[in-house]
Amino acid sequence: MKLRVSAVQYQLQTVSSFEEFANQCVHYVKTAQEFGAEFVLFPEFLTTQLLSIGDDEGAPLTINDLPRFTELYVKLFSELAKTTNMHIIGGTHVIERGGKLYNVAHLFYPDGRIGEQAKLHITPTEVDEWNMSAGDDFKIFDTDKGKIAILTCYDIEFPEIVRMAKAKGADVIFCPSCTDDRHGFHRVRYTSHARAIENQIYVVVTGTVGSLPTVDFMRANFGQAAVITPNDIPFPPKGIMVEGELNNDMVVTADLDLSLLYEVRERGAVTTWRDRRTDLYVDWEKSSKGEMNEL
Repeated sequence: MKLRVSAVQYQLQTVSSFEEFANQCVHYVKTAQEFGAEFVLFPEFLTTQLLSIGDDEGAPLTINDLPRFTELYVKLFSELAKTTNMHIIGGTHVIERGGKLYNVAHLFYPDGRIGEQAKLHITPTEVDEWNMSAGDDFKIFDTDKGKIAILTCYDIEFPEIVRMAKAKGADVIFCPSCTDDRHGFHRVRYTSHARAIENQIYVVVTGTVGSLPTVDFMRANFGQAAVITPNDIPFPPKGIMVEGELNNDMVVTADLDLSLLYEVRERGAVTTWRDRRTDLYVDWEKSSKGEMNEL
């Protein structure tokens, strides 16, 4: 089975209204549609762009104001997914539940369904400056192209959660990210490569570019989209199927052949998934099957 994915290097820039934000999102979705994409990935915190609108006195909005845009955000991406017949991972949006703020990735299905995955690992900045809370529910999403998982930015730096995703059947990890410097960018990028090698999966990653001069902690962005593969004979030698131009406003697109994953897991130069020493550490695959049997 094959699926075509597009990843958006989203250009953050000051906007004056939700409509201006929406028009930019529509542009990217239509671009991906022109390339025949079936899945589109937007980056983490793309809706922080809405904070640049400011209040009635012209003062910048704060992270606590972002949840008030949730209804408009959901309506926008739901309609785009339905009208284009694509699966859209609408980056992440900050929502409020039970008096707490969560950084939540949303999967918009073509049939109108909406899946949510809260970020599971929260960075010190998110905790100290924005008072964000970590999600406590990890999901695998069924699509007509197979199972996928969505792990946001810092999440990809934890190998255990990706082991769980693969054990539960996910062949593709979508990783929306937002990093403000080279150090953060390369942490996400290098660990994405590691996760692809360890689990013999695809990782689709993207980040924000540009800047929001009036929004605290979004003034600098360092990003690049990429589709990352295992490092084996059927794939490119560097494990990079496609990547964007660093820090440029653009969309990258690639075809993912899932049959190649199954091939290398069985008879690749290395078989990292099969060769796990589950006699020495947790067998997440066995644990996952146990969970499903209980259900």
